[in-house]
Amino acid sequence: MEKQRAPMAESLELQQAITRDTPETYVRKIVEKAGSSFIWAMRLLPPSRRHAMYGIYAFCRCVDDIADGPETEAQKHAKLEAWREEVEQLFAGTPKHPIMQALQPAKDSFNLPKAEFLAVIDGMEMDARASIRAPVREDFTLYCRRVAGAVGLLSIHAFGARGPAAEELAVVQGEALQITNILRDLWEDAARGRLYVPRDLLKQEGIEDTDPLTVLKHPNFTRVHAALCAEADRLFSRARELIAQSAGSSLRPARLMLEVYGRLLERVKETGWPHDENRITLRRAEKLWLVLRYGLI
Repeated sequence: MEKQRAPMAESLELQQAITRDTPETYVRKIVEKAGSSFIWAMRLLPPSRRHAMYGIYAFCRCVDDIADGPETEAQKHAKLEAWREEVEQLFAGTPKHPIMQALQPAKDSFNLPKAEFLAVIDGMEMDARASIRAPVREDFTLYCRRVAGAVGLLSIHAFGARGPAAEELAVVQGEALQITNILRDLWEDAARGRLYVPRDLLKQEGIEDTDPLTVLKHPNFTRVHAALCAEADRLFSRARELIAQSAGSSLRPARLMLEVYGRLLERVKETGWPHDENRITLRRAEKLWLVLRYGLI
């Protein structure tokens, strides 16, 4: 899932939400309000699959907002536990929250895996328990699998892609996108007391500290930054191989997101480290060109 910071206006208490919108309209408004790059890919899908992706995105957006919110750890845990109950109710056929009501048809039609919804929540629990600072490699891989790979696996079901290659793609591309987000958001995450860079990369450059701002200002962090970019490059290369092996158009949304984030990674590498604290982004014209090149043609 993309790590955006836009606040949500609606309550996340998970009691029966009061809204005049249909569940489908409710989730679509969340997607549109977030302004995510993912919306371009979603619009490539037929209506039923597009609505499924809107529901998946809205679910991820809401649990991510809890993890990034100002509440105490206990309050965040309680809200995430309430979302676990919402997942259980969805798979019992009795969803109450409009997001889960919007997901009901997709759950039935596209066999959305319950385990991956719960994995997303597990990933948000990792963020909510304490500020992540230079996780060991095992925890870093687990975190990416939960917050990104799980979203990818839900998405390929919504896309209609099947098979081992599609499943590997979901996890590999999810990690590539997540590492790109981490590289893009280094300063922003540091201001929140977080540092998602794997500890082994820091140690191999002689950086023992885990304080985010101290690490980012260390003279050797330039090499750490380059090493993490190289990891993302390898993942993008593998994802392109897997897409090339797949026939048909079901993975066209995945290909579009791959190219958008691949271009963003190139921008991160071109900018280098250190850079100022402004978030690195793609211009709207660049995104439109990528939509035309990989989405519509």
